[in-house]
Amino acid sequence: MSRPLVIQTEDLDRGPASWLAERCEFIACPFSDLPRFHQLLAKAQGLVVRTYTKVDAELLAKAPGLKVVARAGVGLDNINIPACRARGIEVVHTPGANTRAVVEYVSALIADATRPRVYLDHVPTDAQWHDIRKSLNARRQLCEMTMGICGLGRIGSQIARVAAALDMRVIYHDLIDIPESHRSGAGPVNFDTLLRESDILTVHIDDRASNRHIFNAAAFARLKPDCLFLNTSRGFVIDDAALAAFLKGHPVATAMLDVHDPEPITPANPLLGLPNARLSPHIASATETAKRNMSWVVRDVWRVLNGERPEFPAP
Repeated sequence: MSRPLVIQTEDLDRGPASWLAERCEFIACPFSDLPRFHQLLAKAQGLVVRTYTKVDAELLAKAPGLKVVARAGVGLDNINIPACRARGIEVVHTPGANTRAVVEYVSALIADATRPRVYLDHVPTDAQWHDIRKSLNARRQLCEMTMGICGLGRIGSQIARVAAALDMRVIYHDLIDIPESHRSGAGPVNFDTLLRESDILTVHIDDRASNRHIFNAAAFARLKPDCLFLNTSRGFVIDDAALAAFLKGHPVATAMLDVHDPEPITPANPLLGLPNARLSPHIASATETAKRNMSWVVRDVWRVLNGERPEFPAP
């Protein structure tokens, strides 16, 4: 019997990729490699993607034999789940695979923003030594600040643990009622209170349509003038023009953004060049461990192709 064809469109960890290749005809082909990609789609039963392959109705129409679409990651923004289900195609992903990596990254951003530092590459004079020390004096310690978390899911709840360990006051806003045992001491507040009282506001919300531009001009107008604003969730939750206006009017505030709309960013992005906007290229989950964890989505690919129930189907 011929082995089922599965296409890999973006980078995967070598171990999981080799595991699936022992069981399937597993071919790496970037989604941008046309017409080869379309030729493979015509025969494919499985498709493994990451962030930038758009699995929409147009793609699905070119894949009549497709049985499973696997997202090596958590978010499913790039996959049209209703269109897949209308064709009887299972969608699987890896919830929780990159949680620790993102939590570590957010913690690093906070440390970068709140504890200025330099590393010496020469021997300074006595005067320079003392000038450097004075110039790098932090305004406040984290234990004096309020951490605000928008979305207390897998990542947000772990950020709450970190903040609590640093003796921060922690508040959060979420659309669902979070059991107290899962809050790590964080207190629930409404969205307005979250905006007004957060010294540090970190965003960890999902891709539902109602979250589009939830951080708009009205929201930014309620932030503290020296707020540290972090987004490692989805780029489209922010109105970039409104954030740029806020940062220009509040030079002590800082925004640190790892996700963008669109990606890659374009020259039209109004945040480019602002001294208090720090943009990174979607790297919060960029650890070898997280990449390996996400790549093991291939186990569910094999389960589906064998007629078994996947462990992590899309919600």
